[in-house]
Amino acid sequence: MTGKILVLGATGTVGRPLVKALLAKGEKVRAASRTGQSVEGAEGVAFAYDRPETFGAAFEGVDRAYVLVPGSTVHPKEFVLPVIEAAAARKVKVVFQSVFGADADDAIPYRQVEIALEKSGTPYVILRPNWFTDNFLAFWKPGIDHNGAISVPAAEGKSSFIDARDIAESAAAALTTDRFDNRAFNLTGPEALSYGEAAAVLSQATGRKIGYAPLDDDTFVAILSGAGVDSDYARFLATIFYPVREGWTAAVTSDVETLTGKKPRTVADWAKDNATALRA
Repeated sequence: MTGKILVLGATGTVGRPLVKALLAKGEKVRAASRTGQSVEGAEGVAFAYDRPETFGAAFEGVDRAYVLVPGSTVHPKEFVLPVIEAAAARKVKVVFQSVFGADADDAIPYRQVEIALEKSGTPYVILRPNWFTDNFLAFWKPGIDHNGAISVPAAEGKSSFIDARDIAESAAAALTTDRFDNRAFNLTGPEALSYGEAAAVLSQATGRKIGYAPLDDDTFVAILSGAGVDSDYARFLATIFYPVREGWTAAVTSDVETLTGKKPRTVADWAKDNATALRA
């Protein structure tokens, strides 16, 4: 593997640390985003899922690609399948960021993307991360700032939250060796916590009292919609808390360590590193 690695969503939560990790390994990286800006010093390229005319320049000279579903969409097949087809036509290896539990039912749209990739004939690795620990800052902090609590429809369900840095390092491993090719990995943190337990961890790290206020789906959707979130996406976010309430996201795997050789970070590790931002 001597060509460049294309990283889609390179300015994002996983994309940016992934670019950084790949550069640290001495890889040539092309960082794709709508703006085409350089990321962490890597070559930038303008790319948009809904503009196939941008695919050619993005894939030029590339032999591996990190592909994920763009944020705020509820139609993963519509956006990602054309990209997988473009990669397969060029024999580009694809590391695809799916979602935890996608393999539960072939009718799940993310699983249908996985199946298309598996049948594409190009080498692949599928990564299925659980709920991001980073969501406490990226999505749930406004609720913390407003009423001092994480407000989501998770009831007492637990999740093995995973740090985006561990996802990025797992992806970097998958992109820089063929040892994991044509396999799928379920990425989790080292422990399963309820949102109440996670709130206690965040409180300890920040010195700020953070509680947990479980909501019903309709209230959750109304709050998000009132904050400007697209109503369809808000409803989608509500539906994916059902597996949390049912206990399906509480599983803990060793797949991060298999890929990276290191144990994944705990919620406490993440909270310590992000305490200043959580307090702001």
